Amino acid sequence: MTDLMLIIEDELLFGSELQRHYQRMGWDVVWMQDLTSARQTLNEKQLNPLIVLSDMNLPDGNGLDLLEEMQKKQQYNEWIFLTGYGSVPDSVRALRVGAYDFLTKPCDQGRLDVVVAGAARSARAQRRIQEESSSRTKHFSLNAFIGRSKQALQAREMLQKLAQVPFSVLIITGETGTGKGLAAHILHHSGSRCSGPLVEINCAALPHELLESELFGHEAGAFTGAKGRRRGLMEQADGGTLFLDEISEINLELQAKLLKAIEERTVRRLGGNNEIHIDIQVIAATNQNLKQDVEKGRFRADLYHRLSVFQLELPALHTRREDIHDLVPHFINEYNIKAGKHIKRLSEEAWQKLTQHQWPGNVRELRNVIERCVLFSNDDLLPDQWLQLSPMPTSTAHMEGNKICLPLDGSMALDDMDRHIIETALERNRYNVTATARALGTTRETLRYRISKYKLKQRVSQGRE
Repeated sequence: MTDLMLIIEDELLFGSELQRHYQRMGWDVVWMQDLTSARQTLNEKQLNPLIVLSDMNLPDGNGLDLLEEMQKKQQYNEWIFLTGYGSVPDSVRALRVGAYDFLTKPCDQGRLDVVVAGAARSARAQRRIQEESSSRTKHFSLNAFIGRSKQALQAREMLQKLAQVPFSVLIITGETGTGKGLAAHILHHSGSRCSGPLVEINCAALPHELLESELFGHEAGAFTGAKGRRRGLMEQADGGTLFLDEISEINLELQAKLLKAIEERTVRRLGGNNEIHIDIQVIAATNQNLKQDVEKGRFRADLYHRLSVFQLELPALHTRREDIHDLVPHFINEYNIKAGKHIKRLSEEAWQKLTQHQWPGNVRELRNVIERCVLFSNDDLLPDQWLQLSPMPTSTAHMEGNKICLPLDGSMALDDMDRHIIETALERNRYNVTATARALGTTRETLRYRISKYKLKQRVSQGRE
């Protein structure tokens, strides 16, 4: 596609020479002789040139005024100004309002070509960034959290509310694979900071001694091997979002420094003396119970309370099984495109296996299963043999008199056994926590923790302590 250039020049000879020259160079050139015509072309005809080559002083005004007007439309183009009456105030204003360059007539054509080439590269880069940003924003819209269940609707509603408020910190909780990273991307790309950077780090992936340098950066010579200055991730996220995944893995000393940075909005590089001001929003995520970690002294209470001003808990997949009917076609379509496959159908047996599996790995596990099946498919039917799933274990666990019989063939996970035992004991003791704890030979505190973990509070509220 030919790049478009708009020339605004009132000198007929010079304007026609520029038009012919750049048409020979492969540009699609539109030439206007005054600001009124150029303004009408840009506004009414929705012209979006890559380069605008304009005289500064035109019969009906100053070209810089038109540039300031067009900047409000957020078009990604570069403006180059030419003038026969160059002055320092004009050149300063040209650069201040966002002109790419300011040249005085008569200008050597070779120099002008170099400036135009540089401006074109800059404008193309801006448009690529804008297109990528728009693509990410579309990809991570609120609808990216898929599901029709009550839990999914509640999660989307909370995401929508959070995206509309300028929160500074937020913590996302939920089991592994529930979509905490996806939620962080949705909040960033749907919020007011979508034009800023999204910087991510998995706190469990780095040793503690390196994590501090990654977050805060370092000066040259701060430690062995620090040969140069390095901006930390908190600096790099300035104006955008810092996503701290697995935040429970940060040690207590670094937690104190992180809290100070969040509270004071400043960071100090390792080995540095200057405080650097930052403007970021922090999204933290964990699959651990931070409140219990605080009670056990593994997580700072002040940092926990700072992070939990806003809290979003994502539901496990086994609590919203109806969403599998929406997630499976979505993942099939995704991997059909990536792998060039054409899966369109699922057998009843496949659907039964998918809906009866316990999904300990949640949505991530489901995605991986569908990816495997699509890649190994030979026709338009999802191959059942590559699902490799076990059905829900509830049918294999059963009662025998005063005993609970559990399978040991791998079809029932340890957490599922634990939940089934507690749920059965609660039912037998009419959801009386004290009586159930006595029957299981444990304390009420331990039992309450398990009740909370397995989300059995609603039933327990029917009983007595």
